[in-house]
Amino acid sequence: MKLPHNDGDSGQLKPEFILVSLLFAAFFWGLSFPLTKIMTGSFPPITIAALRGLIGAAALILFFLVIRQNVLPRSRREVIDWLVLGALNGWIANLLVAYAMQSLPAGQAAMIQACGPLITALLANRLFADEKLTPLRLLGILIGFAGVALLIGPRLVGASATPGAVLAMLSVAFCYASGNIYVRMMPVADPRRLALGQQITSGLAAALIALATVGPASFAAAPDHLWTLVALGVVGTALPIVIFMYILRAAGPTRAALTGYLVPAWAVVISAIILAERIGMREAAAGGIILAGVYLTARAKTQRI
Repeated sequence: MKLPHNDGDSGQLKPEFILVSLLFAAFFWGLSFPLTKIMTGSFPPITIAALRGLIGAAALILFFLVIRQNVLPRSRREVIDWLVLGALNGWIANLLVAYAMQSLPAGQAAMIQACGPLITALLANRLFADEKLTPLRLLGILIGFAGVALLIGPRLVGASATPGAVLAMLSVAFCYASGNIYVRMMPVADPRRLALGQQITSGLAAALIALATVGPASFAAAPDHLWTLVALGVVGTALPIVIFMYILRAAGPTRAALTGYLVPAWAVVISAIILAERIGMREAAAGGIILAGVYLTARAKTQRI
């Protein structure tokens, strides 16, 4: 059974605007991978997830206070939505990413996660009347997936890729796909409040788990990584999630999930600059293929049945 179409609160966006927004959101998320990699070894994975969530939440709370908006939940349903998104798109995904990058290069971790748009598109095709896989949209998704496959290639099971880390990143992709579908099913929602609630519940949940499992001492190195943490929480988390929520509500999960194709391309480039991770002709070619797939899918018209 397919759910009826709902344009959300942001209206219809032009394909060009969708593409530019996707590029910016993906760039900021791509930056989060090398930033997380830099702190590997200084914090347990759950502590990185907690700090990332708390700093992202603080940034969004400050933004809401500046624009004089209420930061408290307005209803019991909103609390539930915040908790679900805080888990799927927040602390669970952040914990898995931090765990995976103990043994995976930042670029490779992002590449494995890039199967998320395919999962989202398949789920959305079954659930939403206006998310049917038209020929052009399917072609764009397949081209994007081909680019991801080229990026992953032999490095997916290379010497540095453990089965646990690979499974963790695949789980991240499924978490994000499920979160995308959940947001799309909401009858009415303010994208800014969804981002706010997700970060608040994500940060608090991860912090409580960290305090209960690894203790307050796990946060001791925070002052030594202050600016990296601020960049991760604000630029690599809070900012892209606000952009993404607007795209998701207005353009649907299939198009919004294309950030999953773009993030690896950005992560590879940024990691090459910051971490000196190698980037070659294969990575460059795959990045171009991914962009072509995203462009086709973003321009594909929706089909209602």
